[in-house]
Amino acid sequence: MKNWKYPFLLLAGIGVSYLGNWIYLIAINLSILDLTGSAAAVAGLYVIRPIAILITNTWSGSVIDRTNKRKLMIGVDVIRGLLVFLIPFIGSLWVIYFLLLLINIVGAFFGPSSSVYITKLIPASDRKRFNSLMSMTSSGAFLLGPALTGVLIMLVGTELCIFINAATFLVCAFFIYLLPDVDDFVKEKRDPITWSMLVGDWRIVRQFAVGATFFMTVYLLFQGAMLTGFALDSQEVTFIKQHLLLTDQEYGWIVSLTGLGALGGAGVAAIVANRVSLRFYIGGGMLLTSLGYLLFYSSIGFWTATLSFVFLGFFMAFANTGYATFFQQSVPVEIMGRFGSIAEMLQAIVQIVLTLILGVAADWFTIQTACIAFCSVGVVLAAVLFITVLLPSKQVHFSEGKLEA
Repeated sequence: MKNWKYPFLLLAGIGVSYLGNWIYLIAINLSILDLTGSAAAVAGLYVIRPIAILITNTWSGSVIDRTNKRKLMIGVDVIRGLLVFLIPFIGSLWVIYFLLLLINIVGAFFGPSSSVYITKLIPASDRKRFNSLMSMTSSGAFLLGPALTGVLIMLVGTELCIFINAATFLVCAFFIYLLPDVDDFVKEKRDPITWSMLVGDWRIVRQFAVGATFFMTVYLLFQGAMLTGFALDSQEVTFIKQHLLLTDQEYGWIVSLTGLGALGGAGVAAIVANRVSLRFYIGGGMLLTSLGYLLFYSSIGFWTATLSFVFLGFFMAFANTGYATFFQQSVPVEIMGRFGSIAEMLQAIVQIVLTLILGVAADWFTIQTACIAFCSVGVVLAAVLFITVLLPSKQVHFSEGKLEA
């Protein structure tokens, strides 16, 4: 791409938002704990997003595909910024929960909208490198956010951290405002969302899924392995503290070094984007990520756990870049919002179920036995994915220059 002005503006806006989210995540946890003194109240924060997804994602894609994506993203960020700004002034836990639910409902429109916008803004030949840089931005925020939050909380308290998060949404909205419109035509007056419209949209998504057999095969294998990993993340702290008997400081080192691994992986993925096939990004990246989980839950001490997680973080950057690029090249932009929203809803349900199953299994057996069993399932799914994408007859689906599958 000769002109990276607009891509870098988009990266800057979303990067600021990522950083703000990390600051906010830590600050809101501490705020709720200070307000209530209840661990259960803090745990309640983590069910709000899945609830918001279940409320919105059956119909949000229908709105996204019929709306100007740039204006929608700006509106979402402005509304989120204003709602987050109100949180420090609220003294009721349930009112805060309600505000957070609204924030997550509004936020459900941003991810699918940004996927469509990126697909239209970035030429197909440059998407792999752009997605690598996006992953690098996310990893950088993951590293810097918690450290910056710790300093800010010590100096000025949690309330200012929440105000900073509100400001980052507005900054992101400003950067997106500087970007061009990419929608060829969007009706100024949209038709109201009706039940018959939703059913029709679901049929369109279903027809695409039935017709795009290879894409759906790759999608299901990749998401199966990735969601298995997300379920394993729920046992990460328990495994480190109760099985490996490590300290909080050692846990902090593991998390920080994992972030460095992810940042390094994203950097390498961006550098070699034009030299390594997309098939190896998505297939090899996911297989090595799954092996990283298996190595971690087989570890016997601090160093084996740390090296396993650095390994995992490094190759997860490749896997995420490969999947994002493949998704953008395979799903028609006309239905990308609807497909992404419905897929995200189903993924949330599967993630909840897998997390509950793993939690029960960890109680029935040892935590290491249950986690290794889950890791093995993830490795098998990733291995099948790797074999599938390497089939010579399927190479055409990974052509870097093609816009749609």
